Amino acid sequence: MFTVYAIYSQSTGKIYVGQTIDVETRLKQHNGSGVEHLGKFTAQNKGPWVLVHTEKFTTRSEALRREKQLKSFRGREFIRNLIKENIRP
Repeated sequence: MFTVYAIYSQSTGKIYVGQTIDVETRLKQHNGSGVEHLGKFTAQNKGPWVLVHTEKFTTRSEALRREKQLKSFRGREFIRNLIKENIRP
């Protein structure tokens, strides 16, 4: 099972969208430091990152297609609305 996820940093207001098989481990990697850290976009000074949205798919191609949709303008709008509804400053 593949999971498309969106994470959010309250400190910067940034949103990151990705896909993985293990979302819990991936979130730890985004929030990690040193060799455990994953990716430049989610660098240590941009977090902490919180999980705001997940969707599950049976194939990687479906997950990649949805990830691409969520990275579009309308997809980011959808995620921002979720954040407004669920996360308080």
